[in-house]
Amino acid sequence: MKRYSMFAVAREAMRYHAGWERAWRSPEPKKRYKVIVVGAGGHGLATAYYLGKVHGITDVAVIEKGWLGGGNTGRNTTIIRSNYLQDASAAIFDKALQLYEGLSRDLNYNVMFSPRGLLMLAQSEHERRGYQRTVHANGLQGVSTQWITPERVKELVPILNIDGPRYPVLGALYQERGGTARHDAVAWGYARACSNMGMDIIQQTEVTGIRRQGDKVAGVTTTRGEIDCEQLAIVVAGHSSVLAEMAGFRLPIESVALQAWVSEPIKPAIDVVVMANLVHGYLSQSDKGELVIGGGTDGFNNYTQRGSWHHVEETTRALVETFPIISRLKMLRQWGGIVDMTGDRSPILSKTPVEGIFVNCGWGTGGFKSIPGSGFAMAELIACGYSPLAAEFNLNRFKEGRFIDESVAAGVAH
Repeated sequence: MKRYSMFAVAREAMRYHAGWERAWRSPEPKKRYKVIVVGAGGHGLATAYYLGKVHGITDVAVIEKGWLGGGNTGRNTTIIRSNYLQDASAAIFDKALQLYEGLSRDLNYNVMFSPRGLLMLAQSEHERRGYQRTVHANGLQGVSTQWITPERVKELVPILNIDGPRYPVLGALYQERGGTARHDAVAWGYARACSNMGMDIIQQTEVTGIRRQGDKVAGVTTTRGEIDCEQLAIVVAGHSSVLAEMAGFRLPIESVALQAWVSEPIKPAIDVVVMANLVHGYLSQSDKGELVIGGGTDGFNNYTQRGSWHHVEETTRALVETFPIISRLKMLRQWGGIVDMTGDRSPILSKTPVEGIFVNCGWGTGGFKSIPGSGFAMAELIACGYSPLAAEFNLNRFKEGRFIDESVAAGVAH
């Protein structure tokens, strides 16, 4: 494929942009692939990309029942950070952040990574002690974070009310490298790079069954016929348990709706990302001027992509107290995504009881920030049979009691 550059833009402008080619191919599926990745979201596409780029495996199909990036990848608040307490979490999320920092150049596609800084507000004594503990842990892990005072928080976010009666700001955990990226661009950039390596991205094709020969995977049955494979990666977020059941095993996850919404566009008012975990509210401002707000998960299992109105009300009410100037804004649109939650609120990147089947799921509310690190680790696991980044996140930890409990450390799922 042609490289994108300022010279390409100038050249196409001279010929009325008639020379742009499709960003990725839409081929007919072949009868057999070495690796099939089910799920053309960020995690699935990143897995395929690093299989090709790092391990030279390009006989890969990425199968998606809907459209590319139409699941959780396009339904999130785009927050990126790596300031986690547990060593295993910090390692894979910081790998993701490092890859995000050079991803536009790596993919030759502008993913609009914006390291604008990220604040996690401490609005209770419990949070204050927890975040200070995280700062010390991050120092040992080599992850750059710092604890800042309420006065410094006010300097960074002038519109924030640090003296709220219910939720006063006692300080914040600050990661200067954290920020946001354009969710669609991440998926499109990976898809373009995968297609350029000769991989097949097969959209509008649902996997309806997984075929086995004894204890080994043989292939998948789809709405476009049967496709054989040597290895199969299940990377479908909230529907992971559905595909696992097709393969004959169960996963310790539950699926719930997580929602977000945006305000009408306003002039620039906040240039960092603010997370208020006590009230499950997250706020940043998009390039178009909208305030992007994330809330908590529904309290019951479901597969809806709408979410529930009581979460919108509860989160907005708490954020209005913390950011009084947003009280008169109108909500422009609202949406939901289906997230997959494990008992310890940490992901699963693992082999499964079926030889040749690998699973990547359980990212909870923080899947977007982990996409490059997740794909890198998953590709290594598939190609080599072992990945240091993924080792702690295997399925056996639930049998052995080796939980990676980030919900206790952060107060929320990833």
